[in-house]
Amino acid sequence: MAPFGYGAPTFRAARRRRGVYAADGPGVVELGSPLAAVVEGWAAGLRETPVLAWGATAFIVDRVVPVETPSFNSGRAVFRTSTPVVTKATLERDAQGQRPEGTVWRLPGEPEWDVYVQNNLRRKAETLGLDAEVTLERVGWTGPKRSFAVAGAAGGGGKKPGACVEVTVSGPPQTLSAIADWGIGQANAAGMGWIDA
Repeated sequence: MAPFGYGAPTFRAARRRRGVYAADGPGVVELGSPLAAVVEGWAAGLRETPVLAWGATAFIVDRVVPVETPSFNSGRAVFRTSTPVVTKATLERDAQGQRPEGTVWRLPGEPEWDVYVQNNLRRKAETLGLDAEVTLERVGWTGPKRSFAVAGAAGGGGKKPGACVEVTVSGPPQTLSAIADWGIGQANAAGMGWIDA
């Protein structure tokens, strides 16, 4: 598991047009990790980088601003993602121990989606050596299904279907803070499941 994630660049002043990603004027891109060394490395690198290439678009880096993660002292958090959460089911092995070909993507509201997401959050906590007693309590909102083509090794490549969600999660405050800096679901290193700061 790659302990980092990021969201799509946002341009609040850009005029919206149907079916087109609006990119105009000043924008913001958020990157996060539950590991301070990763964040510090990114910040140092971005401060020395005058232009950030994002696909075919070039962004002039004006400033790098660290954002404090909420503490979640209550042991509960409401997370809303700005990029789709992707979740892949583990296909059962047959009598010969082989998995069937193909991938079974799960979307919010489909059977076992909540189980896979909760297990994903617990694996993230275990990866970081944190208390893994995390519970997905409820899904409060689900956006439309969207598929994104992602490239390369970090996200595994290919098309990934998912949907943005708002979920209520309970657990140890330190674990919830780590999740807020990493993301929900799979392929966070490819920009999926980014939690709005």
